[in-house]
Amino acid sequence: MIAVEDALARVLALVGPTGAETVPLRDAAGRHLAAPLRATRDQPPFDAATMDGYAIPDAAAGPGARFRVIGEAAAGHPFDGAIGPGEAARIFTGAALPPGAARVVMQEDVARDGDGITLSERVEPGPFIRPAGCDFTAGTAFAPAHPLRPGDIALIASMGHPTVPVRRRPEVALIATGDELVQPGETPGPGQIVASNGFGLAAMIERAGGIARLLPVARDTEASLSMAFDLARGADLVVTIGGASVGDHDLVARVAETRGMERAFYKVAMRPGKPLMAGRVDGTPMIGLPGNPVSSMVCGVVFILPAIRVMLGGAPSSAARRPLPLAAALEQNGPREHYMRARITPEGVAAFDRQDSSLLSVLAQADALIVRPPHDRARDAGDMVEVVDLASA
Repeated sequence: MIAVEDALARVLALVGPTGAETVPLRDAAGRHLAAPLRATRDQPPFDAATMDGYAIPDAAAGPGARFRVIGEAAAGHPFDGAIGPGEAARIFTGAALPPGAARVVMQEDVARDGDGITLSERVEPGPFIRPAGCDFTAGTAFAPAHPLRPGDIALIASMGHPTVPVRRRPEVALIATGDELVQPGETPGPGQIVASNGFGLAAMIERAGGIARLLPVARDTEASLSMAFDLARGADLVVTIGGASVGDHDLVARVAETRGMERAFYKVAMRPGKPLMAGRVDGTPMIGLPGNPVSSMVCGVVFILPAIRVMLGGAPSSAARRPLPLAAALEQNGPREHYMRARITPEGVAAFDRQDSSLLSVLAQADALIVRPPHDRARDAGDMVEVVDLASA
Protein backbone atom coordinates (compact mmCIF):
# COMPACT_ATOMS: atom_id res chain seq x y z
CA MET A 1 0.00 0.00 0.00
CA ILE A 2 1.54 3.30 -1.10
CA ALA A 3 0.88 6.95 -0.24
CA VAL A 4 -1.53 9.02 -2.34
CA GLU A 5 1.26 11.35 -3.48
CA ASP A 6 3.35 8.42 -4.69
CA ALA A 7 0.36 6.79 -6.42
CA LEU A 8 -0.52 10.03 -8.21
CA ALA A 9 3.05 10.45 -9.43
CA ARG A 10 2.95 6.92 -10.87
CA VAL A 11 -0.40 7.56 -12.57
CA LEU A 12 0.83 10.79 -14.15
CA ALA A 13 3.98 9.03 -15.35
CA LEU A 14 1.74 6.70 -17.39
CA VAL A 15 0.15 9.48 -19.47
CA GLY A 16 1.34 12.27 -21.73
CA PRO A 17 -0.10 15.05 -23.88
CA THR A 18 -2.41 14.04 -26.68
CA GLY A 19 -1.69 15.11 -30.23
CA ALA A 20 -2.91 18.32 -31.84
CA GLU A 21 -5.79 18.98 -34.18
CA THR A 22 -6.96 22.14 -35.89
CA VAL A 23 -10.52 23.32 -35.34
CA PRO A 24 -12.48 26.35 -36.53
CA LEU A 25 -12.28 29.27 -34.12
CA ARG A 26 -16.03 28.97 -33.59
CA ASP A 27 -15.47 25.47 -32.08
CA ALA A 28 -12.41 26.31 -29.97
CA ALA A 29 -14.09 27.51 -26.76
CA GLY A 30 -13.19 25.26 -23.83
CA ARG A 31 -10.34 23.59 -25.73
CA HIS A 32 -6.64 23.74 -24.80
CA LEU A 33 -4.16 25.35 -27.18
CA ALA A 34 -1.63 22.87 -28.54
CA ALA A 35 0.84 25.58 -29.61
CA PRO A 36 1.25 29.33 -29.07
CA LEU A 37 -0.59 31.62 -31.45
CA ARG A 38 1.05 34.76 -32.81
CA ALA A 39 -0.78 37.88 -33.89
CA THR A 40 -0.84 38.36 -37.65
CA ARG A 41 -1.31 42.12 -37.33
CA ASP A 42 -1.13 45.10 -35.01
CA GLN A 43 -4.23 45.95 -33.00
CA PRO A 44 -5.41 48.55 -33.58
CA PRO A 45 -3.70 48.70 -36.98
CA PHE A 46 -3.80 52.51 -36.99
CA ASP A 47 -4.04 55.44 -34.60
CA ALA A 48 -7.77 55.71 -33.88
CA ALA A 49 -10.06 58.33 -32.39
CA THR A 50 -11.62 57.47 -29.04
CA MET A 51 -14.19 60.28 -29.17
CA ASP A 52 -16.43 61.96 -31.71
CA GLY A 53 -14.92 65.34 -32.53
CA TYR A 54 -12.33 66.98 -34.76
CA ALA A 55 -8.79 65.90 -35.61
CA ILE A 56 -6.39 68.84 -35.57
CA PRO A 57 -2.64 69.14 -36.21
CA ASP A 58 -1.78 71.29 -33.18
CA ALA A 59 -1.47 69.30 -29.95
CA ALA A 60 -1.07 72.51 -27.90
CA ALA A 61 -3.96 74.51 -29.38
CA GLY A 62 -6.02 76.26 -26.72
CA PRO A 63 -9.30 78.17 -26.35
CA GLY A 64 -10.09 80.44 -29.29
CA ALA A 65 -7.92 78.58 -31.81
CA ARG A 66 -9.63 78.32 -35.23
CA PHE A 67 -9.38 75.60 -37.86
CA ARG A 68 -10.94 74.97 -41.27
CA VAL A 69 -12.71 71.64 -41.69
CA ILE A 70 -11.52 69.98 -44.91
CA GLY A 71 -12.98 66.48 -44.63
CA GLU A 72 -14.47 63.69 -42.55
CA ALA A 73 -13.29 60.32 -41.15
CA ALA A 74 -15.64 57.58 -39.93
CA ALA A 75 -15.02 54.02 -38.76
CA GLY A 76 -14.20 52.02 -41.87
CA HIS A 77 -14.05 55.16 -44.00
CA PRO A 78 -10.73 57.03 -43.51
CA PHE A 79 -10.21 60.62 -44.66
CA ASP A 80 -8.53 60.50 -48.07
CA GLY A 81 -5.93 63.16 -47.48
CA ALA A 82 -3.74 64.84 -44.89
CA ILE A 83 -4.29 67.68 -42.44
CA GLY A 84 -2.03 70.72 -42.64
CA PRO A 85 -1.59 73.73 -40.35
CA GLY A 86 -4.88 75.44 -39.55
CA GLU A 87 -6.91 72.51 -40.89
CA ALA A 88 -9.17 69.94 -39.23
CA ALA A 89 -11.18 66.85 -40.11
CA ARG A 90 -14.49 65.81 -38.61
CA ILE A 91 -13.83 62.43 -37.00
CA PHE A 92 -15.91 59.76 -35.29
CA THR A 93 -15.05 57.16 -32.63
CA GLY A 94 -13.01 54.29 -34.03
CA ALA A 95 -12.00 56.10 -37.21
CA ALA A 96 -8.39 56.15 -38.40
CA LEU A 97 -6.57 59.37 -37.52
CA PRO A 98 -5.73 61.33 -40.70
CA PRO A 99 -2.04 61.93 -41.48
CA GLY A 100 -0.88 65.17 -39.90
CA ALA A 101 -3.35 65.01 -36.99
CA ALA A 102 -1.89 65.20 -33.49
CA ARG A 103 -5.00 65.41 -31.37
CA VAL A 104 -8.77 64.90 -31.29
CA VAL A 105 -10.89 67.65 -29.77
CA MET A 106 -14.28 66.47 -28.50
CA GLN A 107 -17.23 67.87 -30.43
CA GLU A 108 -18.59 69.31 -27.15
CA ASP A 109 -15.47 71.51 -26.90
CA VAL A 110 -15.82 73.34 -30.22
CA ALA A 111 -18.19 75.81 -31.84
CA ARG A 112 -18.75 75.20 -35.55
CA ASP A 113 -19.69 77.83 -38.09
CA GLY A 114 -19.91 76.50 -41.63
CA ASP A 115 -16.57 74.90 -42.46
CA GLY A 116 -14.82 76.53 -39.51
CA ILE A 117 -14.46 75.50 -35.87
CA THR A 118 -13.36 77.45 -32.80
CA LEU A 119 -12.09 75.78 -29.64
CA SER A 120 -14.20 76.60 -26.59
CA GLU A 121 -13.03 78.25 -23.36
CA ARG A 122 -12.81 74.87 -21.63
CA VAL A 123 -11.13 72.19 -23.74
CA GLU A 124 -10.42 68.69 -22.45
CA PRO A 125 -6.69 68.06 -22.94
CA GLY A 126 -7.14 64.72 -24.75
CA PRO A 127 -5.48 63.66 -27.00
CA PHE A 128 -8.32 61.05 -27.33
CA ILE A 129 -6.20 58.88 -29.61
CA ARG A 130 -5.77 55.13 -29.30
CA PRO A 131 -2.24 54.43 -30.60
CA ALA A 132 -1.64 51.76 -33.22
CA GLY A 133 -0.53 48.47 -31.64
CA CYS A 134 -1.51 49.49 -28.10
CA ASP A 135 -3.39 46.20 -27.62
CA PHE A 136 -0.83 43.95 -29.32
CA THR A 137 1.60 44.03 -32.21
CA ALA A 138 2.21 41.59 -35.04
CA GLY A 139 4.07 38.57 -33.71
CA THR A 140 2.79 38.86 -30.13
CA ALA A 141 2.44 35.33 -28.70
CA PHE A 142 -0.62 34.02 -26.89
CA ALA A 143 -0.41 30.70 -25.02
CA PRO A 144 -2.81 30.44 -22.08
CA ALA A 145 -2.51 27.38 -19.86
CA HIS A 146 -6.25 27.27 -19.17
CA PRO A 147 -9.05 26.13 -21.49
CA LEU A 148 -9.97 28.85 -23.94
CA ARG A 149 -12.48 31.28 -22.43
CA PRO A 150 -14.77 33.73 -24.25
CA GLY A 151 -12.25 36.55 -23.85
CA ASP A 152 -9.51 34.33 -25.27
CA ILE A 153 -11.66 33.52 -28.31
CA ALA A 154 -12.24 37.23 -28.93
CA LEU A 155 -8.49 37.91 -28.67
CA ILE A 156 -7.61 35.07 -31.08
CA ALA A 157 -10.15 36.43 -33.57
CA SER A 158 -8.65 39.90 -33.26
CA MET A 159 -5.20 38.42 -33.88
CA GLY A 160 -6.49 37.20 -37.24
CA HIS A 161 -6.79 33.43 -36.73
CA PRO A 162 -9.82 31.67 -38.29
CA THR A 163 -8.65 28.25 -37.04
CA VAL A 164 -6.91 27.14 -33.85
CA PRO A 165 -4.48 24.29 -33.02
CA VAL A 166 -5.84 22.53 -29.94
CA ARG A 167 -5.08 19.40 -27.98
CA ARG A 168 -7.09 16.42 -29.11
CA ARG A 169 -9.60 15.61 -26.41
CA PRO A 170 -8.36 12.47 -24.60
CA GLU A 171 -10.68 9.50 -24.94
CA VAL A 172 -11.33 7.54 -21.75
CA ALA A 173 -12.91 4.09 -21.97
CA LEU A 174 -14.98 3.28 -18.87
CA ILE A 175 -15.56 -0.39 -18.00
CA ALA A 176 -17.94 -1.09 -15.12
CA THR A 177 -17.75 -4.68 -13.89
CA GLY A 178 -20.05 -6.98 -11.96
CA ASP A 179 -23.01 -9.34 -12.34
CA GLU A 180 -24.87 -7.21 -9.82
CA LEU A 181 -25.17 -4.21 -12.17
CA VAL A 182 -28.06 -3.19 -14.40
CA GLN A 183 -28.44 -0.01 -16.43
CA PRO A 184 -30.62 2.91 -15.32
CA GLY A 185 -34.17 2.23 -16.47
CA GLU A 186 -33.80 -1.55 -16.15
CA THR A 187 -35.43 -3.45 -13.31
CA PRO A 188 -32.82 -4.93 -10.95
CA GLY A 189 -33.19 -8.62 -10.18
CA PRO A 190 -32.54 -10.18 -6.78
CA GLY A 191 -29.25 -8.91 -5.37
CA GLN A 192 -28.73 -6.41 -8.21
CA ILE A 193 -28.27 -2.62 -8.18
CA VAL A 194 -28.35 0.14 -10.78
CA ALA A 195 -24.95 1.05 -12.23
CA SER A 196 -24.12 4.65 -11.34
CA ASN A 197 -20.33 5.08 -11.16
CA GLY A 198 -19.72 5.09 -14.90
CA PHE A 199 -22.27 7.83 -15.50
CA GLY A 200 -20.81 10.05 -12.78
CA LEU A 201 -17.25 9.49 -13.99
CA ALA A 202 -18.27 10.14 -17.61
CA ALA A 203 -19.74 13.49 -16.59
CA MET A 204 -16.59 14.31 -14.62
CA ILE A 205 -14.31 13.40 -17.54
CA GLU A 206 -16.27 15.35 -20.11
CA ARG A 207 -16.50 18.44 -17.92
CA ALA A 208 -12.70 18.32 -17.69
CA GLY A 209 -12.32 18.27 -21.47
CA GLY A 210 -12.11 14.54 -22.17
CA ILE A 211 -14.36 12.20 -24.14
CA ALA A 212 -15.91 9.39 -22.10
CA ARG A 213 -16.67 6.10 -23.86
CA LEU A 214 -19.01 4.21 -21.54
CA LEU A 215 -18.72 0.54 -22.53
CA PRO A 216 -21.23 -2.23 -21.76
CA VAL A 217 -21.00 -3.68 -18.25
CA ALA A 218 -18.45 -6.51 -18.06
CA ARG A 219 -19.86 -9.53 -16.31
CA ASP A 220 -17.96 -11.59 -13.76
CA THR A 221 -16.28 -13.86 -16.26
CA GLU A 222 -12.84 -13.61 -17.75
CA ALA A 223 -14.30 -13.81 -21.25
CA SER A 224 -16.67 -10.87 -20.68
CA LEU A 225 -13.97 -8.69 -19.12
CA SER A 226 -11.48 -9.59 -21.85
CA MET A 227 -14.06 -8.58 -24.47
CA ALA A 228 -14.50 -5.24 -22.68
CA PHE A 229 -10.74 -4.65 -22.89
CA ASP A 230 -10.94 -5.41 -26.62
CA LEU A 231 -13.69 -2.79 -26.99
CA ALA A 232 -11.51 -0.27 -25.15
CA ARG A 233 -8.73 -0.44 -27.73
CA GLY A 234 -7.87 2.94 -29.20
CA ALA A 235 -8.68 4.88 -26.03
CA ASP A 236 -6.04 7.10 -24.44
CA LEU A 237 -6.90 5.81 -20.97
CA VAL A 238 -8.84 2.77 -19.75
CA VAL A 239 -10.68 3.01 -16.44
CA THR A 240 -12.22 -0.06 -14.85
CA ILE A 241 -14.79 0.26 -12.08
CA GLY A 242 -15.02 -2.50 -9.50
CA GLY A 243 -13.41 -5.92 -9.57
CA ALA A 244 -10.10 -4.54 -8.31
CA SER A 245 -10.21 -6.10 -4.85
CA VAL A 246 -9.16 -9.60 -3.82
CA GLY A 247 -12.46 -11.53 -3.85
CA ASP A 248 -13.04 -14.62 -5.98
CA HIS A 249 -15.10 -12.56 -8.44
CA ASP A 250 -12.72 -9.62 -8.65
CA LEU A 251 -11.18 -10.40 -12.01
CA VAL A 252 -9.68 -7.12 -13.25
CA ALA A 253 -6.11 -7.79 -12.15
CA ARG A 254 -6.23 -11.41 -13.29
CA VAL A 255 -7.50 -10.59 -16.78
CA ALA A 256 -5.21 -7.56 -17.11
CA GLU A 257 -2.20 -9.72 -16.25
CA THR A 258 -3.12 -12.24 -18.98
CA ARG A 259 -2.92 -9.29 -21.38
CA GLY A 260 0.58 -8.38 -20.22
CA MET A 261 -0.31 -5.68 -17.70
CA GLU A 262 2.64 -3.62 -16.45
CA ARG A 263 1.44 -2.79 -12.96
CA ALA A 264 2.49 0.55 -11.46
CA PHE A 265 0.95 -0.10 -8.03
CA TYR A 266 -1.91 -1.80 -6.21
CA LYS A 267 -3.61 -0.37 -3.09
CA VAL A 268 -3.33 3.21 -1.87
CA ALA A 269 -3.32 4.46 1.71
CA MET A 270 -6.44 6.57 1.26
CA ARG A 271 -10.02 6.55 2.42
CA PRO A 272 -12.19 6.00 0.48
CA GLY A 273 -10.38 4.29 -2.38
CA LYS A 274 -7.89 1.80 -0.95
CA PRO A 275 -8.31 -0.98 -3.61
CA LEU A 276 -6.93 1.13 -6.47
CA MET A 277 -4.52 -0.09 -9.13
CA ALA A 278 -2.80 1.41 -12.16
CA GLY A 279 -0.52 0.31 -14.95
CA ARG A 280 -0.53 -0.40 -18.67
CA VAL A 281 -2.68 -2.92 -20.50
CA ASP A 282 -2.26 -3.54 -24.22
CA GLY A 283 0.11 -0.54 -24.19
CA THR A 284 -2.59 1.80 -22.87
CA PRO A 285 -2.57 3.49 -19.43
CA MET A 286 -5.12 1.92 -17.12
CA ILE A 287 -6.59 2.88 -13.74
CA GLY A 288 -8.59 0.30 -11.81
CA LEU A 289 -11.07 2.00 -9.48
CA PRO A 290 -12.89 0.48 -6.52
CA GLY A 291 -16.55 -0.33 -7.02
CA ASN A 292 -18.12 1.66 -4.20
CA PRO A 293 -19.70 4.72 -5.84
CA VAL A 294 -18.17 7.41 -3.63
CA SER A 295 -14.79 5.67 -3.70
CA SER A 296 -14.72 5.70 -7.48
CA MET A 297 -15.81 9.35 -7.69
CA VAL A 298 -13.27 10.51 -5.11
CA CYS A 299 -10.54 8.58 -6.91
CA GLY A 300 -11.72 10.27 -10.09
CA VAL A 301 -11.02 13.66 -8.52
CA VAL A 302 -7.69 12.60 -7.05
CA PHE A 303 -6.27 10.58 -9.97
CA ILE A 304 -8.29 10.74 -13.20
CA LEU A 305 -8.74 14.50 -13.44
CA PRO A 306 -5.02 15.23 -12.93
CA ALA A 307 -4.26 12.62 -15.63
CA ILE A 308 -6.64 14.35 -18.05
CA ARG A 309 -5.00 17.71 -17.34
CA VAL A 310 -1.62 16.22 -18.27
CA MET A 311 -3.08 14.71 -21.46
CA LEU A 312 -4.40 18.16 -22.35
CA GLY A 313 -0.92 19.62 -22.01
CA GLY A 314 -0.99 20.80 -18.41
CA ALA A 315 1.76 20.39 -15.83
CA PRO A 316 1.60 17.35 -13.51
CA SER A 317 -0.17 18.41 -10.34
CA SER A 318 -2.63 17.20 -7.77
CA ALA A 319 -6.15 18.54 -7.31
CA ALA A 320 -5.99 22.17 -6.19
CA ARG A 321 -6.46 22.71 -2.47
CA ARG A 322 -7.11 25.73 -0.30
CA PRO A 323 -7.16 26.25 3.47
CA LEU A 324 -10.47 26.77 5.25
CA PRO A 325 -11.45 26.83 8.92
CA LEU A 326 -13.45 23.93 10.31
CA ALA A 327 -17.04 24.71 11.21
CA ALA A 328 -17.15 21.78 13.66
CA ALA A 329 -14.63 19.59 15.47
CA LEU A 330 -13.25 16.36 13.98
CA GLU A 331 -11.90 13.28 15.69
CA GLN A 332 -8.36 12.04 15.15
CA ASN A 333 -7.78 10.51 11.73
CA GLY A 334 -6.63 6.94 11.14
CA PRO A 335 -3.61 5.62 9.20
CA ARG A 336 -4.92 6.52 5.72
CA GLU A 337 -5.31 9.92 4.04
CA HIS A 338 -9.00 10.68 4.39
CA TYR A 339 -11.09 12.58 1.84
CA MET A 340 -14.15 13.61 3.82
CA ARG A 341 -17.27 14.77 2.04
CA ALA A 342 -18.11 18.24 3.34
CA ARG A 343 -20.11 21.41 2.81
CA ILE A 344 -18.72 24.94 2.81
CA THR A 345 -20.71 27.22 5.14
CA PRO A 346 -20.32 30.84 6.33
CA GLU A 347 -18.67 29.45 9.48
CA GLY A 348 -16.19 27.30 7.54
CA VAL A 349 -16.15 23.79 6.11
CA ALA A 350 -18.28 21.14 7.82
CA ALA A 351 -17.83 17.40 7.29
CA PHE A 352 -20.96 15.31 6.93
CA ASP A 353 -21.61 12.96 9.81
CA ARG A 354 -22.02 10.00 7.45
CA GLN A 355 -18.90 9.17 5.44
CA ASP A 356 -19.78 5.68 4.16
CA SER A 357 -18.38 5.18 0.67
CA SER A 358 -21.72 3.95 -0.70
CA LEU A 359 -23.67 7.13 0.05
CA LEU A 360 -24.12 9.03 -3.20
CA SER A 361 -26.78 11.21 -1.57
CA VAL A 362 -24.08 12.63 0.70
CA LEU A 363 -21.67 13.14 -2.19
CA ALA A 364 -24.35 14.96 -4.17
CA GLN A 365 -24.80 17.42 -1.30
CA ALA A 366 -21.05 17.93 -0.85
CA ASP A 367 -19.24 20.84 -2.46
CA ALA A 368 -15.84 20.05 -0.96
CA LEU A 369 -13.53 17.30 0.26
CA ILE A 370 -11.64 17.83 3.49
CA VAL A 371 -8.20 16.22 3.05
CA ARG A 372 -6.85 14.84 6.32
CA PRO A 373 -3.30 13.48 6.48
CA PRO A 374 -2.68 10.05 7.99
CA HIS A 375 -2.82 10.10 11.81
CA ASP A 376 -3.97 13.74 11.78
CA ARG A 377 -4.69 14.89 15.33
CA ALA A 378 -8.19 15.71 16.53
CA ARG A 379 -9.25 19.10 15.22
CA ASP A 380 -11.29 21.83 16.88
CA ALA A 381 -13.76 24.18 15.24
CA GLY A 382 -11.76 27.04 13.73
CA ASP A 383 -8.68 24.92 12.96
CA MET A 384 -7.46 25.28 9.38
CA VAL A 385 -7.71 22.25 7.09
CA GLU A 386 -6.94 21.61 3.40
CA VAL A 387 -9.98 21.46 1.12
CA VAL A 388 -10.58 20.40 -2.49
CA ASP A 389 -13.44 22.34 -4.09
CA LEU A 390 -15.63 19.87 -5.96
CA ALA A 391 -17.24 22.60 -8.05
CA SER A 392 -13.91 23.39 -9.71
CA ALA A 393 -12.35 19.91 -9.55
